[in-house]
Amino acid sequence: MRAIQIASLDGPQAAKLVEIDEPDGQDAIVIDVHAAGVAFPDVLQSRGLYQYKPELPYTPGGEVAGVVRSAPAGAHVTAGDRVAALTMLCGGMAEVVALPAERVFKLPDNVSFEAGAGLLFNDLTMHHGLLTRGRLAEGETVLVHGAAGGIGTSTLRLAQAWGASRVIAVVSTEDKSEVARAAGASDVVLADGFKDAAKELTDGRGVDIVVDPVGGDRFTDSLRSLAPGGRLLVIGFTGGEIPTVKVNRLLLNNIDVVGVGWGAWTLTHPDYLAEQWAELEPLLASGKVSAPEPVVYPLERAADAIAALEDRSAKGKVVVKVR
Repeated sequence: MRAIQIASLDGPQAAKLVEIDEPDGQDAIVIDVHAAGVAFPDVLQSRGLYQYKPELPYTPGGEVAGVVRSAPAGAHVTAGDRVAALTMLCGGMAEVVALPAERVFKLPDNVSFEAGAGLLFNDLTMHHGLLTRGRLAEGETVLVHGAAGGIGTSTLRLAQAWGASRVIAVVSTEDKSEVARAAGASDVVLADGFKDAAKELTDGRGVDIVVDPVGGDRFTDSLRSLAPGGRLLVIGFTGGEIPTVKVNRLLLNNIDVVGVGWGAWTLTHPDYLAEQWAELEPLLASGKVSAPEPVVYPLERAADAIAALEDRSAKGKVVVKVR
């Protein structure tokens, strides 16, 4: 089968299209992959900077969408079903994957394979972030950094469906504003001066939740943007720098800094993925929440797709089309 492999830790451009053997599908659900998602861990892994370091050579990609080729007796899906699925960290950018049943989910008919390949990482992360960890309540205000990226657009699509009354998008450049508005932002502000803009939009009160997949030097101003009782959700560090926090700020303003480690949570909560999908799937199937509209690259340009996340030129979710 065709697959992308990374054989050296030289960054995204090390990703090459090769021919490798199909996986052994015994006791697994075998999926003919139509599209595979690209996420920031793919960037970090390509440089050996992620906490999980696969043995070289490896196939990147943590999420896929496609059609079930075969499934064990008694599985919740059968041959011919359209599905989205999680490889979790590696193996997705290939024509065939074989996965355990708990990581395979029936894809609603109104969601394309390209959109399905861009759903799981970001939407399940933000379900975990906003609901399980962030305790989002009806009528609260959410501010999201990196709003034109995958996590950002996922937050914009989902937050109001789960009760937020206002979602403020923070973007780095004006040209990303339309991406954020199309994904559902109530307001869009530039990263330069976002704290003052957020305070003005909330009449000085501040926001209830900050979603931060960026980190870096905007972290302190994110804390200052919170209303009393507010929560800052730490999703990742695409800005490169891992910030520190002076905990007296938390004490003085009764605010929380909350870690959102969705992948780690699933390892200790075995039924969690199924519970999450049971809450997300009806929203997608009914159209209450729109599917993502990803930027699609052909498989042979997987290196460019991964690089678009590293250089932060990506607008929205990025996927590679396999078939």
